Amino acid sequence: MKRTRLKGLLASALGATILMGLAPAEAKTLRLLTWGSYAPDKVIQLFEAQYPDIKVDVTFSNNEEMIAKLRATGGAGYDLAQPGFNRVASAQLEFDIYKPMDLSKITPGRIDPLLMERTATETTVDGKVYSVPHFWGTSGLMIDKTKAPSVSGWDDLCDPQYKGRTSMRLKRTILLGTAFAMGKDPFAAYGDLGAYQKILDDVTAKLIACKDNVKAYWQGGDDLTTLMLSGEVVAAETWDSTAFRLFKHNPNIVYVPPKTGAHAWIDTFTLPRKGEADDAAYKWINFVMQPEIVTMMSATSGAIVATKDGMALLPEDMRKAVQAAITEKDVEKFRFAPGVPPGIEDLEGKALERIKAASSK
Repeated sequence: MKRTRLKGLLASALGATILMGLAPAEAKTLRLLTWGSYAPDKVIQLFEAQYPDIKVDVTFSNNEEMIAKLRATGGAGYDLAQPGFNRVASAQLEFDIYKPMDLSKITPGRIDPLLMERTATETTVDGKVYSVPHFWGTSGLMIDKTKAPSVSGWDDLCDPQYKGRTSMRLKRTILLGTAFAMGKDPFAAYGDLGAYQKILDDVTAKLIACKDNVKAYWQGGDDLTTLMLSGEVVAAETWDSTAFRLFKHNPNIVYVPPKTGAHAWIDTFTLPRKGEADDAAYKWINFVMQPEIVTMMSATSGAIVATKDGMALLPEDMRKAVQAAITEKDVEKFRFAPGVPPGIEDLEGKALERIKAASSK
């Protein structure tokens, strides 16, 4: 009797085990911390169709917020983040929020080697690489060439003839651009906070004096798009991607690399230290770097994907806009910002607050 009952229990347990094995596994979630437009719905749908065991959950953010979120949790809560290449090493050294990349899991030959080298150089800590590149582009100027044909430098946004008709974003890019336009090299002062503060003081005074020229301080690409297409603004600081998108609506709106050099950036893929879905993260990286997906990503973001043929894979209208705006000489003058040392962003934040709070003349 006991033996019969035991055999029945074993059979039931075995049956349950078999049923559990046949049941579909619960979907793993890839928690992506990224910039707006870097994870288009269509691309997510295609990815989830190819990998039905993975669901993508997206949180849109920016450099400062990404670091703050990961710092608050010690690198938990997300499986893949996309900080700028010059924000990784310093954050890792100060807060220990990332884990090294396993480059053997990235599809060989897909990433542009020069961009990979630049990213690796800036994101290597203790001999380990923490990021690979995804998107790259520049920050510079956008003009309506029929209304502001003389604008060619950051300081031209403060030209009195454009009073009330320019725009800029109150972030570090305008501080750096204005510094270079004033003949200063802020990057050379990164190692000396006192020297950097002196540069910021001069830049702050310049941008406060410039406030009458500013129609509005834009927050995002949609804000700036409205201002430019309406004609309220004729010249602005911009991401090149915003200008490239507007070119197809109005070919008089063009991107202008500043004469002192456009600021080049690279947004990366980086693994948070306590991420729980590394395998899914590497699958996402390799998926979005495929040629057919690259074109879709650029169409949505307006930026260039860091593949070897990223520019050739741009949508046709964007490719024309890039060709109309950027020459080989412009590329030679691109300024790739070095890693941001501790303390620099605190000083910049205070400078930006002073500008924001100051009254117009």
